[in-house]
Amino acid sequence: MHTILPRAAAILLLLANWAIPAFAQQPGLARPSQVLSEMVEQMPRGERQQVRVLTAAFQPGERTVFHTHRSPVTVYVLEGQFTLELEGRPPIVVGPGQAYVEPPHVKMTGYNRSSSEPLKVVIFYVSDPGTPFLDSVH
Repeated sequence: MHTILPRAAAILLLLANWAIPAFAQQPGLARPSQVLSEMVEQMPRGERQQVRVLTAAFQPGERTVFHTHRSPVTVYVLEGQFTLELEGRPPIVVGPGQAYVEPPHVKMTGYNRSSSEPLKVVIFYVSDPGTPFLDSVH
């Protein structure tokens, strides 16, 4: 079965494979470090996709709404600790320099459980154009 890789995923794959030994030996050339590699399902397959990169800052004790996503969402933690609670699964804690892929169609909420430290994250999301970033669950 032939799968069409969304343009954003192809770019990420290219960047992940960019660090070949010849580049590593040349001074003055930047080399990326892979943070996360994960197979995902339910990526958009239309002719066009919308790539979104967002940032979020959580003060101590703040959380997200209870929600789902329609496509996988990657969260990279810049500072603090992000606690993700997915319905029916144990909580996941992601720290600075770590990333996690939130699965689509799973009810979840994210927290900054710290009582004193802020949390800052970068969020990467690919969707069909115009798709809401999240769907609130009541």
